[in-house]
Amino acid sequence: MQHHTRPAGSPPANGYSHAVSFTGPTIMVSGQVPLDADGRLVGEDDALAQTRQVFRNIAVALDAAGARMSDVVKLTIFLTSLADLPAFRAARDEVIDPSRPPASSLVQVAGLVHPDFRVEIEAVAVLPAE
Repeated sequence: MQHHTRPAGSPPANGYSHAVSFTGPTIMVSGQVPLDADGRLVGEDDALAQTRQVFRNIAVALDAAGARMSDVVKLTIFLTSLADLPAFRAARDEVIDPSRPPASSLVQVAGLVHPDFRVEIEAVAVLPAE
């Protein structure tokens, strides 16, 4: 896996790579929301707590597929408020090596499937080629 954080001629990147190249089996993780294993909302009015729970859910899904957070090559982040961006970045930096950030897309949305959800994140991971 090779992270192309800021190729020559590209604009500055803040916590993401402009491109990531890889070979090996690909794992697609559906959008994860801030529900715990019992289906309870975590952090009703707390974007950081919600985002941490979302990353825990991503880690569980990746583990089931034989992958880890370090195998993530792409994140798609949906936030209901851009005011939650610092909370997202703080939670992301707890679980993803800032020197090897995945490619990422950030989308502000009017709402998610539940009115109390503030964040949903999809992930793409790749297992090392054998």
